[in-house]
Amino acid sequence: MEAIILFDGICNFCNSSVNYVIDHDSKGYFKFAALQSEAGEELKEKFGIDSIQTDSVILIENGKAYSRSTAALKVAGKLSGPASLLYAFMIIPRPIRDFLYDQFAKQRYRFFGERDACMMPTPEIRARFL
Repeated sequence: MEAIILFDGICNFCNSSVNYVIDHDSKGYFKFAALQSEAGEELKEKFGIDSIQTDSVILIENGKAYSRSTAALKVAGKLSGPASLLYAFMIIPRPIRDFLYDQFAKQRYRFFGERDACMMPTPEIRARFL
């Protein structure tokens, strides 16, 4: 079984997060696609995801699409190392988690910058990208 992470391919923070997931996902559970890619567009359409409301991270797992804080925390819960402890924040009610997530997401370009194009994976990890 595997899951797909859709991420903002021009966001420096999002790209760094994908690299972190790759480094801490020793079983290769996650596959990746930029929201802006053809695969990302197809998956957003298939799962009825509104690009205006969801522009940072989406997790597709077991036939369901998760977004915002739920997606981020579910990803963290599958990783090795201390990041997996973040999954404990799922006990916080989703409206509160999503509010905090949205506040950070709105500022991510300002804090971390953006790229002109989506990241290009190295040959070693290219197979994990759709």
